Amino acid sequence: MKALAKGACALALLAVACPARAGTYFVTVAGLGGEPDYEQRFTAVANDLDHILKVSGGDVHVYTLVGADSTRQHLEDTLSQVARQAKPEDDFVLILIGHGTFDGIDYKFNLPGPDVSASDLAAWCDRVPSKRQLVVNTTSASGGSIAALDRPGRAVIAATKTGTEKNATVFARYWVDALRDPTSDTNKNDAISALEAFQYAAAKSADFYDSQKRLATEHAVFEDTGKNEPVRAASTETNEGLFLSNFTLIRLGSAQKAFADPAKRQLLAKKEELEQKIDTLKYQKAAMEPDDYKQQLTAALLELAHVQEELDK
Repeated sequence: MKALAKGACALALLAVACPARAGTYFVTVAGLGGEPDYEQRFTAVANDLDHILKVSGGDVHVYTLVGADSTRQHLEDTLSQVARQAKPEDDFVLILIGHGTFDGIDYKFNLPGPDVSASDLAAWCDRVPSKRQLVVNTTSASGGSIAALDRPGRAVIAATKTGTEKNATVFARYWVDALRDPTSDTNKNDAISALEAFQYAAAKSADFYDSQKRLATEHAVFEDTGKNEPVRAASTETNEGLFLSNFTLIRLGSAQKAFADPAKRQLLAKKEELEQKIDTLKYQKAAMEPDDYKQQLTAALLELAHVQEELDK
């Protein structure tokens, strides 16, 4: 029964993970620095991300709030605008950069003027019709925001595993690096998924503390099953990481060129759909009959090879 339940869950995740998507809406917010050094750092990271996303090609809609623009009201207005414009098949990504606080009950994102709570952010994101959503909270104490933000169809990445890790984080800079470093594309499909970006940023953050011979004060986690059980690594046993692995953030190289070519865009969409199917089959493997798994995987791989051949022409 557990195997059947796991298989049904993976199938449900596949249905969420592989819609006929149109575009992606990105909203990035650099919060209150409190000190000039942090202010400059947060703004620089947000502006770097803004540039990377805008030149990434594809149907992207990029909103970046920094400095005096990153107020609670402006953020709510921006998310309301996205809610009016986005379609269910569009992806939606909210990225928070800065300081956060957690009092044991509520997480708050520090902004110029009134702060905003995780519950407020969740309510505003709920208005966005996108079926697939991702919140990347890179702030201190960000682990305290997961419970309020998490829901089926919305993954949450946090720079800290709990709300009690309150020191300033380095995760944001490495999240941005992940989107411009081709080595983060570990499966070499010319696209960087949210899972690949998370793994890159988490590893680089850990390396930073090791190289500085400092005790790590942040431990990045994610939750993408809707069960409010954040983890630090993907697992085919529990489906953690499946949603994130199927969530493309940006395309690179040949995939970016194919997306820009109307004659090849449908082929690219088919290629990505097959790659996602293969990922999902790997998560389903333990719940499937070996012959059935092999048959479906072989068929998907052969079809993928054919589509790739067409794309390469």
